Amino acid sequence: MASISASLAVSAPVEVSTSTPNRAFSGLSKSASFFAPKSVNPLSINNGSRINAMLVVDPYNNLKYETLSYLPPLTDEQIAKQVDYIIRNGWNPCIEFDRVGSVHRTNFSGSGYYDGRYWIMWKLPMFGCTDAAAVLREIAECAKAHPDSFVRVLGFSALRQVQCAGFLVKKPSV
Repeated sequence: MASISASLAVSAPVEVSTSTPNRAFSGLSKSASFFAPKSVNPLSINNGSRINAMLVVDPYNNLKYETLSYLPPLTDEQIAKQVDYIIRNGWNPCIEFDRVGSVHRTNFSGSGYYDGRYWIMWKLPMFGCTDAAAVLREIAECAKAHPDSFVRVLGFSALRQVQCAGFLVKKPSV
């Protein structure tokens, strides 16, 4: 083994071309795009000690419930496209609802225990569903039966045995 590694470490001399002289690296040229003059726009972002940017997080009134919850309410057409994505991936759509909409503690405040970790399932998951319109009808039924609840659509993978998609489709009307 030692003779093999020793023979691999020895190599033939390499010829160096003398037609182009080697120059030491002298840094990046001033013409590089990141050396462009600073913008005069006060809303532009710079990497200095002062960063001027738009505030994107409200730390006190910023409950986010599911994927896409930061967007304006989705139209039925947009929901159908998301459901089509779930169906195309072979996942099973499932509709759930909850009055609070986020993880909360009601009965016990020990670590690892959350009353609101799981939402209430609306009927059974829609195994074998191939039509987004059927899911939209179930969403409408769930929203009509529970107008004071959040409603979300999930996509479960039978192969992975996990939730692969989830998004909010309705917020309470009250």
